[in-house]
Amino acid sequence: MIRRVIGTAAIAIALVFPVSAMAQGVPGGVEHGAREGERAAGPVGAIVGGTIGGVVGGVAGVLGVDQRPRFHRYVVEQHRPSYRYREEVRVGAVLPEAGVTYYEVPAEYGAPQYRYTVVNDRTVLVDPRTHRIVEVID
Repeated sequence: MIRRVIGTAAIAIALVFPVSAMAQGVPGGVEHGAREGERAAGPVGAIVGGTIGGVVGGVAGVLGVDQRPRFHRYVVEQHRPSYRYREEVRVGAVLPEAGVTYYEVPAEYGAPQYRYTVVNDRTVLVDPRTHRIVEVID
């Protein structure tokens, strides 16, 4: 029985690691890794995939570590109004379509597929198609 669990975990790692590696810099690495791992190897794969996805995906984020303070200063200098949101401001939260103003991320930050806004006085990057927060910049 223990051999089967270890074997399943090894297969899950082999199958999930390339997918998780592609998720580097993509918020939600835990969720993505868990989904892919579960699909590949069931519950054990979900655990392994979630762990790998969290470690790999959580290291970089959308903006690099050195870009985050610079981007935060840029947003502060823009004096954007803050949207009041009743829920917790966190990665994965979905903002409403109406009432929130989304701004383009300057090209120098290398995230043209995302928009930013200020929610509860916190700068966030958002996927413009889903309005899902992909990174919180503090």
